[in-house]
Amino acid sequence: MQKIDITGLSPNQAEYVESLEKTVESQQVRINQLMDMLAKMQKALYGRSSEKSRYVLGEESDQISLFDEAEAETSNKSEEPTVQTVVSSHTRKPKRTKEELAETVPVVEVICDLDENKRTCDICNAELSYLGKEHVRDELEIIPAQVRVLRYIRFNYVCKECEKETDEANIIKSPVPAPVMKRSLASPSTVAHVMYQKYVNGMPLYRQEQDWANQGVKLSRATMANWIIRSSHEWLEPLYNVMKKQLINEPVIHADETVIQVLKEPGKTASAESRMWVYTSGRSPTPTVLFEYQPTRSGQHARRFLEGFLGYLQTDGYSGYNVVSNVTHCGCWSHMRRKFEEALPKGSDRVGSKAAIGFDFCNKLFSLEDEWLLLSATERNQKRIQHSKPVIDEFWEWISQLNPLQNSSLGKAVTYAINQKETLNNFLLDGRIEISNNRAENAIRPFVTGRKNWLFSDTQRGAKASAIVYSIIESAKANQLNPYMYLVLLFTKLPNLKELTAESLKPFLPWSSELPGWCRNAPSSKAPQD
Repeated sequence: MQKIDITGLSPNQAEYVESLEKTVESQQVRINQLMDMLAKMQKALYGRSSEKSRYVLGEESDQISLFDEAEAETSNKSEEPTVQTVVSSHTRKPKRTKEELAETVPVVEVICDLDENKRTCDICNAELSYLGKEHVRDELEIIPAQVRVLRYIRFNYVCKECEKETDEANIIKSPVPAPVMKRSLASPSTVAHVMYQKYVNGMPLYRQEQDWANQGVKLSRATMANWIIRSSHEWLEPLYNVMKKQLINEPVIHADETVIQVLKEPGKTASAESRMWVYTSGRSPTPTVLFEYQPTRSGQHARRFLEGFLGYLQTDGYSGYNVVSNVTHCGCWSHMRRKFEEALPKGSDRVGSKAAIGFDFCNKLFSLEDEWLLLSATERNQKRIQHSKPVIDEFWEWISQLNPLQNSSLGKAVTYAINQKETLNNFLLDGRIEISNNRAENAIRPFVTGRKNWLFSDTQRGAKASAIVYSIIESAKANQLNPYMYLVLLFTKLPNLKELTAESLKPFLPWSSELPGWCRNAPSSKAPQD
């Protein structure tokens, strides 16, 4: 702002002009803050979420269309998929036998043949001889789900000899598999289907109710809700508890939380916010993702859940995690990078700005991490000390020289950096620690996405059931399992166990090598676990 020349003015006039200048300056700072807030809200609603460095250079558009996805995604150069590209297991080798293909997606041959009365030569009318067949094309066919009733019929037998001697019949009844729920039409596949549709595909129960009706089945949402709650409590919760004990023994745990609305919560209005917490293992041979519903955001919930954990706890900057004792708190460089990204000026001014410099420091660290992804924890830590530490030291030296406006976006980024300095540096302590808390954010994202569809939970019991089901499904995904088939396996086998103990449930944990191949996804390339 250009200063006004106060030469020749009286002291009172000069003082008045100076007060006006201060007022205008403070108002300009406030205007800039409001404009930053507006830009952030617009980006959150319409913009890209990527934090890659190319957006620092001004290549990011301010808004994307919500209505022209088909037009935006279409391309004349895009090739049509083939059987080999659509079915992942078909890419293992160029040629596969029909038997191998049938192990994943069955192949049905559609025979195109001439009618018998047309098997004559159209030139001389002589009878045609079979020459051979040719492969014309492949098409991917979808068969809609079918609903049927499984009626269990038990055969009973009697010993006639015993009856002759004792006048009492010795009746032997054939064994019958235990049901998922007694006195219910629910089967392992239907309960798994309802859970899969709601917690994987984000389809709320009222829409599932309509979908069932389209297939000729009158199945109310209240019935499906009851299936979810009872099945998760009886069969999934014991497995959840065993997985929790495993998680507490991990060297690294990532944690995060997000909002959930529970309508019927004692002592709270229907519009009040509750919390869904997520805890996930780091690089581990037993990947575990556990959700927990709690009515508040108090850090005491994290402290109770993590009781007995003595390793590295990686989180965002939320101070509530500080009440978790006997752990080493590790920060998140993704959050640090995001703060600088939010402080970037618009247009050409962003190139070379202070926010862009801070953003670039963070990108250098992430770029180095990408290079060491396949290294062991020990090798990774050695590389960090050798290459990442000098970058971090330079970053903190640069931070110490900044003097931004206190409430500006850049000022908030610098304040965040200073407050989180120790936790941000702690990833240099051990190669098993990750540079960011993205693992927890990625784990909680399916819940956030699903919440956009079903919006809220009706009761605390339903919210707890949702936490358990999400835990089983996301842990299944982390272990390369097909979540639907895994749920079918659990609801088929667990009801037939005599007791649900840690030992009896061990073969059914999502990382167990004893799980059958049909509930596993096709192998995919991923970074080795430390």
